[in-house]
Amino acid sequence: MGHGEADSPPAAEKKGAEEEEDDFGYRLFPDRNKKPQSFLVRSLFTFHNKCQLMLRLTLETNPYARLLLEALKQSGCTVFHDRHFSCENCDGCVGGGFDAATSQIVLCQNNIRRQSHMNRVVTHELIHAFDHCRAHVDWFKNVKHLACSEIRAANLSGDCTLMNEIARFKFGLKGHHQTCVRDRAIRSILAVRKVSKETAEKAVDEVFDACFNDLEPFGRIPHSKADAKRAYRDFQNRDRYTANL
Repeated sequence: MGHGEADSPPAAEKKGAEEEEDDFGYRLFPDRNKKPQSFLVRSLFTFHNKCQLMLRLTLETNPYARLLLEALKQSGCTVFHDRHFSCENCDGCVGGGFDAATSQIVLCQNNIRRQSHMNRVVTHELIHAFDHCRAHVDWFKNVKHLACSEIRAANLSGDCTLMNEIARFKFGLKGHHQTCVRDRAIRSILAVRKVSKETAEKAVDEVFDACFNDLEPFGRIPHSKADAKRAYRDFQNRDRYTANL
């Protein structure tokens, strides 16, 4: 399962001398294994209603999300609100996840309380969905593939903007963005895979340069909504130019 945000990821747990069987992060999303509730029952829960409203606002107005939705559609993977998003209760340390087995984005309704957080989580997971659509990503067996998508998601989603880092009380000058991307990619891997920190760090380091510089479909690192709006306009114009060739 591709991962959204982890505040305090659990360490890789071991049973005796051997690691427990990896559940690929599904332990963080317990509602994945439950029978779906009826719309009437779900509508009675404030968290679910609020999640749905925030999600709709993100998909309709956020430039990061709008660009990714259009890029996915052009790649042959049209995203539908009711089919590809699910508001669910999750473990306390995650904001969302991409379920590669169902091509569905899980939004943690009990953990996402602000619109800005919803914007960031949806964007992060849509980047995983875009990678899933355009490439043969082996999410479950190849940790380097997971590391690459986590690097791209941290780099392009706004996870590491200056304001977000200040809110985390993290400050830095030269190379701080790259450091943030690396750290968050490692944190995400540790949250959804039972691997050692050394294994996660090695996977991230081995693919970092190539994946950090893969800026599709934005064409740039969008450090703000203004950057994302410019990237969205450029993407639309690129599509129009290609159509006229």
